[in-house]
Amino acid sequence: MIRVLLADDHALVRAGLSALLKGIAGVEVVAEAGDGREALALIAKHRPHVVLMDIAMPGLNGLEAAARAKKDFPGVRIMVLSMHVNEEYVLQALRAGAAGYLLKGASLQELEMAISAVARGETYLSPAMSKHVVEDYVRLVGGEASASERLTPRQREILQLIAEGSTTKEIAAKLTLSVKTVETHRTQLMERLDIHDIAGLVRYAVRIGLVTPET
Repeated sequence: MIRVLLADDHALVRAGLSALLKGIAGVEVVAEAGDGREALALIAKHRPHVVLMDIAMPGLNGLEAAARAKKDFPGVRIMVLSMHVNEEYVLQALRAGAAGYLLKGASLQELEMAISAVARGETYLSPAMSKHVVEDYVRLVGGEASASERLTPRQREILQLIAEGSTTKEIAAKLTLSVKTVETHRTQLMERLDIHDIAGLVRYAVRIGLVTPET
């Protein structure tokens, strides 16, 4: 059996995916998560073979959760689910260690094929994604790291929370940090990105896929 964990902040989406997966022979849904942090905790508990991970989740988005999962649980295969036919999102997902990128409009047949492929150790991209996405990825992985990749995981986490509208005090409470520490991280990431206002940080976070406009 292929053990699958679902991670999406919309309960109806999870319910729909779970119902579809129950109709696929050889696939078992072992857990469901509503955000990135819960997904990591459930991966540690259930050790699924495949994780279907939404990108736009509050607190800790799917890309950051995927990167942490690959570091802590290298045997787990992550397949990102998204509604966005956007090369930047695909590249970010691949860089985060995702084994696949599946559009939410995919058919049941494609969902089954994608899960089987990533479970076998292959990489799966929805056919709707143009082939030069992979070409761009191969070119970029050999080049200099982008500014966003030079941010620490904590800085990316704080950047996401800023983009979601959290205040410094709220971020400090959520991450169990002092306000001064959060302010230091914010100053450092502004300097590293050469962005010196909150609006600019929000636009940047949207552009690199940490948050989506509808988040």
